[in-house]
Amino acid sequence: MDAPDFIREDCDDTIFVRVKGDWILENGLGGIDKALRQLSMDSLNHNLIIDLDGLGLIDTTGAMMLQRTMRHCGKRESLTDLLHGFEGGNDRQRKLIERAASVLEDCPVDTPRPSQFIILLDRVGRSAENMIADALAITSFLGQTIVTLVRVLTQPKKLRLTSLVHHMEESGLNATLIVGLMSFMIGAVVAFMGAKILSQFNASIFTVELIGISVLREFGVLLTAILIAGRSGSAYTAQLGSMNLNEEIDAMRVIGIDPMEALVVPRVLAMVLVLPALAFIAAMLGLLGGALVSWMVMDISPALFLTRTQDSIVIQNFLVGLVKAPFFAFVIAVIGCYQGMSVEGSSENLGKRTTMSVVQSLFLVIVIDAMFAILFLELDI
Repeated sequence: MDAPDFIREDCDDTIFVRVKGDWILENGLGGIDKALRQLSMDSLNHNLIIDLDGLGLIDTTGAMMLQRTMRHCGKRESLTDLLHGFEGGNDRQRKLIERAASVLEDCPVDTPRPSQFIILLDRVGRSAENMIADALAITSFLGQTIVTLVRVLTQPKKLRLTSLVHHMEESGLNATLIVGLMSFMIGAVVAFMGAKILSQFNASIFTVELIGISVLREFGVLLTAILIAGRSGSAYTAQLGSMNLNEEIDAMRVIGIDPMEALVVPRVLAMVLVLPALAFIAAMLGLLGGALVSWMVMDISPALFLTRTQDSIVIQNFLVGLVKAPFFAFVIAVIGCYQGMSVEGSSENLGKRTTMSVVQSLFLVIVIDAMFAILFLELDI
């Protein structure tokens, strides 16, 4: 069995190629593939003649390589004749080469790769476009939620009390322990930091004001909202997303049940009702943690701590914290339900939507908190 090979002869505007040997796959056709590709490139603007008289055995691989060289991705002229440019050879060889032409695929076009800066701009642009689309979709879902909520509240018989109480337990009661523990530790950390810094100015007693204002005004409600967004908001997305994947929500629509009334409204109301209570518990336990550390580190007795808290910290700080809780709760619940209702395709999309739910909820909670801070600053509250 002779190895496949070819001899090239250039003559004016024509390139003659005389093939020889056995052009079959197991005979090492891969060894001349690079040379054939180069020959195809060199002969693109020339006439190409392939002489088959020296060809021995040939299989479909060899026939396709010869046709690929001759046709050069369809750029060669006179392609209507599938044996154009081939000379010599027996009937079997020519017939196999002719058949190979009909199964050749178009060569892929190598598109120039853009620069990294262009890729960066493209990603930024696509992200901005997706962000705007998400904002519009969330706004639409928000309007739909408000309309449904008003309809349910004006027609109490549409309110599903069992579902409401269940979600209040899941979103609020079951989260009490982790919220209380976190707030207690935050109060203790603030007291430690205040004791260390204020003691340098012989003003350790003002740690009471630091703890009271920071916990009652900001940390209590804000950290509670952040924790609930990661815990209950993501749970809303996972629950509704699973129902969407299982086509349960479509089934509810078929039997005449409005998913907004049955699934979204009870979750939104439950979150709005329980988050202020959790924020209150967080504030109280934050004060307790701060008082305990103040007693242990700075010898500020609980009675003195309570007295200074009552004398120095006005009730406005407590109310400022609690008034933000319903707004945080509403945003967390709406985002969680929206992402859950938007799940489609597969469990991978469910995981993506759950992540987006937490990220968007946290972002909007921080934005709303900043807006309230500016508002209260302008109102001198």
